[in-house]
Amino acid sequence: MYDTFIIGGGAAGMSCALVLGSAKSKPFATDKRIAVAVHQKSSHLQNALFNNVLGLTPGTLGSDILETGKSQLQDLYPHVEQIENEKVNAVLKSTEGFTITTNKNKYHSKLVVITVGYTNLLRIKGLENYIEPHPRAGIEKDRIWLRNEDHLVDDGLYVAGTLAGWRSQFAIASGSGAQVATDILTLWNDGKHTKIHDKV
Repeated sequence: MYDTFIIGGGAAGMSCALVLGSAKSKPFATDKRIAVAVHQKSSHLQNALFNNVLGLTPGTLGSDILETGKSQLQDLYPHVEQIENEKVNAVLKSTEGFTITTNKNKYHSKLVVITVGYTNLLRIKGLENYIEPHPRAGIEKDRIWLRNEDHLVDDGLYVAGTLAGWRSQFAIASGSGAQVATDILTLWNDGKHTKIHDKV
């Protein structure tokens, strides 16, 4: 049983995993089990080039960020389990949270964060009732979002990034993932507003 299971290894998913992972030393997060399914084949970062993101060297490739992000998470927060080469097929409510079914395994988690892209190719069973046309994309793009209120889709089910209704900008998707992480940390911390900063 995981405490949080993140689906998607792009900007939003990895940002969420990094922030959750960074709270390991806090009493309310010490024993939390976190996993991220880092299926990245369809990530929009695969063909992205960044010149307008604060802190990134102009010319940085999104495909490189996908790889360095996994290494960063592994090096800094190895307690966050990275699940490679598995595609999520279903996220279904269970008595204790959710059952996540991939093409290879079954997992159980109290909370789930969906951070996959916002194309109409989303085929994860259990999410159908939440899908609507994207509110911040041109109608001709045929993009979708998971209907949510402040990233919360349903009890225990979160969405982050473009699928949460945000525009497709790297900084926005990353920030959305971090926002969801701090919401989860706040939940773990008995409702006390929580954020994690490193200081020199």
